[in-house]
Amino acid sequence: MTTSPGEKLRVGFVGSGFIAHFHLKSMVGVRNVDVTGVYSRSAENRARFAEAVGDLSLGACTSYDSLEAMLRSGDVDAIWILSPNYTRLDTMRVIHAEVKAGRSKIFAVACEKPLGRTVAEAREMVRLVEDAGLNHGYLENQVFSTPVMRGKEIIWRRAASTTGRPYLARAAEEHSGPHEPWFWQGDKQGGGVLSDMMCHSVEVARHLLTKPGAPRGSLKVKAVNGTVANLKWTRPAYADQLKARFGVEVDYRNRPSEDFARGTVTLEDEDGNELMIEATTSWAYVGAGLRIQLELLGPEYAMEFNSLGTGLKIFMSRAVTGAEGEDLVEKQNAEQGLMPVLEDEAGVYGYTDENRHMVECFRKGETPLETFHDGLAVVKILMGLYRSAETGETIRFPAPELETYVPVVARK
Repeated sequence: MTTSPGEKLRVGFVGSGFIAHFHLKSMVGVRNVDVTGVYSRSAENRARFAEAVGDLSLGACTSYDSLEAMLRSGDVDAIWILSPNYTRLDTMRVIHAEVKAGRSKIFAVACEKPLGRTVAEAREMVRLVEDAGLNHGYLENQVFSTPVMRGKEIIWRRAASTTGRPYLARAAEEHSGPHEPWFWQGDKQGGGVLSDMMCHSVEVARHLLTKPGAPRGSLKVKAVNGTVANLKWTRPAYADQLKARFGVEVDYRNRPSEDFARGTVTLEDEDGNELMIEATTSWAYVGAGLRIQLELLGPEYAMEFNSLGTGLKIFMSRAVTGAEGEDLVEKQNAEQGLMPVLEDEAGVYGYTDENRHMVECFRKGETPLETFHDGLAVVKILMGLYRSAETGETIRFPAPELETYVPVVARK
């Protein structure tokens, strides 16, 4: 099912936390969409979210006290799954049951990264969405980042076409730690920083290395090697800081998850050429705020991007005081000194173009650039990296043992 030309896609959000509001802000830059429903466990958060929808003139948003009620309302065409990692499979099961029983007429689902905490979860997400006959998109915003889209287009059109394809992609993402307590709990989140952030890094790198127009599967994963470490947050003073901030459920003295991860991924292209991805992620970076660094290297060229290398910077002296916030850059760590400013975080990080792409694909019945199959492929790589870190060995693909693998920090 698709919408008629000019008809808006009516989107329902599952989740009303930090990432849901990031997606909501980006929808201002998307045409042909209304946000008509929201469901989350917190009535207060749902009400605040629905009010924000109205403030942004994105439609009349109803706050539902159950997912089933939103799915059966007849006022929603597509679902954005933006709830915590440990709720996503259950959410997809409810969607599947309602659609299969004919109680819901939704025709598309988009899911925030990562698709699952394990290969088994991600594979079940794929099975459920396809058995229900739904169009599906995997919400990996960095693939749609404005520097990534522009940089890839130039590199492949001008440089790769004359001197050969790129062969090395580097991706790094770092900040000082997540907002919510469940991110720090290995069983709920699925791991630590490797699960939380390297899903971005390996997929944006894989995207940059893929020839424009070619399927993502044209690059075959041959092997992965990973390392994880606890550099900052297991130190007693910082572990106690986490407990004071988030409560006794976040116990980094006894149940830590990794706050640093490194991964290398060896791939092979259609012609048998070897390609490499180098990725690092960290929750132990203290700078201006969230930092994303990307590189793409080929025979006679290189592309570089640093999200904190902004054109706009503001200096504030000691005399300028105020409350903590994130009004200059995500995960902001200071309010004084020389500060980079991201004028349009939703655009630079890729949320605006990601949501514009998903909305138009769903409206027209087309397959998005990123689907649940890509989400599954990413989880396979992540589990391979966790397994490599646990065993100290390189994991060769295909690796059937990853189908049932659970990272050490996610085991109960």
